[in-house]
Amino acid sequence: MNILVINSGSSSIKFQLIQMPEQNLICQGLVERIGLSDSEVKYQTKKVKKKFTQSIANHKEGLNFLADLLLDPDLGVIEDKSHIDCVGHRVVHGGSSFSQTTVINEEVKAKIAALFSLAPLHNPANLQGIEVAEAIFDTAVQVAVFDTAFHQSIPELAYRYAIDKEIADREGIRVYGFHGTSHRYVSQKAIDFLGRDKSQKLISIHLGNGCSITAIKDGKSVDHSLGFGPVNGLVMGTRSGDIDQSVIFYLMDKLNYGLEEASEFCQKKAGMLGLTGMSDLRDIEQKAEEGDRDCQLALEINAYRIKKFIGAYIAVMDGVDAILFTAGIGENSSLIRSLVCSNMKHLGIRINAESNALRSSSIRSIAEMDSPVNILVCPTNEELEIARQAFDLLT
Repeated sequence: MNILVINSGSSSIKFQLIQMPEQNLICQGLVERIGLSDSEVKYQTKKVKKKFTQSIANHKEGLNFLADLLLDPDLGVIEDKSHIDCVGHRVVHGGSSFSQTTVINEEVKAKIAALFSLAPLHNPANLQGIEVAEAIFDTAVQVAVFDTAFHQSIPELAYRYAIDKEIADREGIRVYGFHGTSHRYVSQKAIDFLGRDKSQKLISIHLGNGCSITAIKDGKSVDHSLGFGPVNGLVMGTRSGDIDQSVIFYLMDKLNYGLEEASEFCQKKAGMLGLTGMSDLRDIEQKAEEGDRDCQLALEINAYRIKKFIGAYIAVMDGVDAILFTAGIGENSSLIRSLVCSNMKHLGIRINAESNALRSSSIRSIAEMDSPVNILVCPTNEELEIARQAFDLLT
């Protein structure tokens, strides 16, 4: 079965064509800067690697360009659009409506649209990708995999906020959680790697431009740092993470911030960007190494926030078997991993400096041999997880 996985963002389309159940990656790529005159398309198969720069006005043009590449006599990998059996879509917010992967129909699309207000940067783009894919790959089954679905197992005492219950229930205000596809994938990889008896209690740390941490017990999410929206919890590239609500009230009352300005303050001008003027961790680490105190402090704050959640989740689960680092920063920043795991010996967390410094594309342990808690670097693959879930649903 050929499954085309599409992750449609506000100005980008990430894609992979995967043959299932063999899990054979046929091609992959990225359409970036949609809506600009210098849009970029990156396309790679086992035989070719290409990059195109041209104007792509919208997602329809981007997906049509992708379809043309797949069918191209020289670059393509299929002979007809009908050779795409399924299109698997990443949808960020499924609210309380979706706890499982779902075949897309008009009712499903209407529910995705109804959740626009909960994920205004993501769900509209996700739905647009679905509708365009339906028109282009009209013989394929369209399947939605929801980022929030993995966290539907979080118990009520963890997902309910201490606010007016009637309003919360009526408006659906609760912890939903995000990055669920990634957390599900790496937790299963850890279970396979360690064995089920040594992976009953996991803490999965997804560190990228967006960051989150999840407590996973017996393979199920039981608590999570992101909540009603993808802003709170850990320090992120441009998002604040946890912040006292009084700060927002102060900005609006004393500095006359409007709703949009307050939102931008927390989501687009905060996090590592707010602390350093930069959002890319590679630049921040370089400046820190050169002696920039703001960058040094930002890295320490970042790690400190993660430590606090680790301690909380060990308390929630009454222990932990392994800690997982994943996503762009989690997989590649040995410095962040070292800062997080330092001075944690009282909790049984002992990192091996030499193992931590090595780079690998495979899951690996970076813990000391005598560490009671294992520490894993676990590369994530959200596209493969989407393909797996779509295949399981359809077969």
